[in-house]
Amino acid sequence: QGQLRESGGGLVQAGGSLRLSCAASGRTFDNYNMYNMAWFRQAPGNERRFVAHISRDGDSTAYADSVKGRFTVSRDNAKNTVTLQMNSLNPEDTAVYYCAARLAPFLGGYDQRYDYWGLGTQVTVSS
Repeated sequence: QGQLRESGGGLVQAGGSLRLSCAASGRTFDNYNMYNMAWFRQAPGNERRFVAHISRDGDSTAYADSVKGRFTVSRDNAKNTVTLQMNSLNPEDTAVYYCAARLAPFLGGYDQRYDYWGLGTQVTVSS
């Protein structure tokens, strides 16, 4: 019914940048602009953690403290995509990055009750 697919991960040196994209497809996302979108990440041995959120219309965003000022989330409702621009990367940003979608409003980064999840894309930052 609905699928999220991340892309853009890879290996980058500390201080570098990467741009992740997430494409939503399937009938579920015929009304993509009804979905709030978010990015999470999970480093080896750690729990999955909130990174960024963007509202349905893109007017509202939220970020984890660890990425504020370095990461920017945006979306294109005409293309059913959400993007995470990551700058000034450091080794602590190494993780698998997941995008997620839900109809319910954003309640905070602690809330991981999303309706759909992608399979993730690996980001590795070398020192």
